[in-house]
Amino acid sequence: MSSHPTRRAVMAGGAATAAAIGLTGCLQNPDSGSSGSSGAQRYELGTTKGNGTVSILGAFGGQEQTAFLASLEEFQKSSGITIQYTPDQDFTTTIQQRVGSGDAPDIALFPQPGGLFDLAKKDAIVPIDVFLDYDKLNSTLIPGFLDSARMQGRVFGAPMRMACKSLIWYPKEAYTAGGYSEEPATMEDLYGIADQIKQQMGITPWSDAWESDQATGWVGTDWLEEFMLRLYGPEVYDDWIYHRIPFNDPQVVAALDKVGELLKTEGNVLGGTSTILNTAFSEAPLPLFENPARAMLVRQGNFVTGFFPPEVLKNIDTQVGVYPMPTFADGYEGQPILGGGDLAALFTLNDDTVKVMEFLTSDQFGAEWAKAGGWLSPHKTFDQSHYADETTRRIAQIAAEAKVFRYDGSDVMPNAVGGGTFWTGMVEWLQGSKTSQQVCDDIEASWPK
Repeated sequence: MSSHPTRRAVMAGGAATAAAIGLTGCLQNPDSGSSGSSGAQRYELGTTKGNGTVSILGAFGGQEQTAFLASLEEFQKSSGITIQYTPDQDFTTTIQQRVGSGDAPDIALFPQPGGLFDLAKKDAIVPIDVFLDYDKLNSTLIPGFLDSARMQGRVFGAPMRMACKSLIWYPKEAYTAGGYSEEPATMEDLYGIADQIKQQMGITPWSDAWESDQATGWVGTDWLEEFMLRLYGPEVYDDWIYHRIPFNDPQVVAALDKVGELLKTEGNVLGGTSTILNTAFSEAPLPLFENPARAMLVRQGNFVTGFFPPEVLKNIDTQVGVYPMPTFADGYEGQPILGGGDLAALFTLNDDTVKVMEFLTSDQFGAEWAKAGGWLSPHKTFDQSHYADETTRRIAQIAAEAKVFRYDGSDVMPNAVGGGTFWTGMVEWLQGSKTSQQVCDDIEASWPK
């Protein structure tokens, strides 16, 4: 889960794009680790001058818009380029309509890769290897991020913001007083900590909540995605979310059963399965901060801090602890991170738009947004001193040290699945009305042909 003015005409096709910049043959992103000389010829600055204004369409407004624009002020002064940003809460629909009517923005910021892929299939987006130094960009990003915007060998968007989901939160004072490990190496170690909490404190170790109006169930999809990534690694995970293996593959069913061992075992989660389903997802962390705490562990993304009580937020570094959700002892070797992020994609190719894309997708962008809070850079090389508190720096460090990043799978799957049957299937599974096998069979049957 998450998640315009005078301009040159939209590049309306792969052939048109190649012709416009004097390219021949098929451009191809360099494979990771290659020299970068895979035959892809990049756009040269000076080929097509812009008009001094670049339009950007995105999904975020309010305080996020303010912080975003603040992060662009110095660039606009030094470059002489005026950026006109338009927020749209119905971004997913609006971007499709505008591209379809020949009124695409110069740049769009996609909160999920699904819509990006839809337009890339229509040859509406300029692949990033045409105008960015792919290898240089890839070297500063958390490993695996560009794979999230890859389709048929090309990458069509580059991240300018990251969400980090694979986090375990705990109330620092009560947790450390209990002597529990703040760096569990494996999921088995984490299960051991949960058992200690049960025995020593006499409370359920976990708090979890899935209720989210029409989107109820998305929290459950994250649990399965986390386990798929940790049990089998990124290759099998990719095969699953891109439907190269069926949704009801035995590995998926086994992973869902494994999630059930944690969430459905009596005494593991506060209130049991009915409370999980009937409690707003935003309320999951609240029992951790009661006195005394009624639970000690919550698995949720970095955005969950927005739902912490005000007095906790005011003293977040002393009140809250966080560590990465570990992997299984016999699972993937290394720390994976499940997450999301906004992907910047280019529709209009000229000197001005390229300069804006170079800045937006670099580790130099975002200092002002980082200081304002609520933003993470996807670059492991970003200066972490810009973050407003030690907790955010800790999360950024967790992400920077990850072996691999993977996008939230439901955001990549067709919307009928990722925003439909996957959500409802997880609810039926947690209710106990359907088994892991039955739910996976139903979701597989719902996959668009």
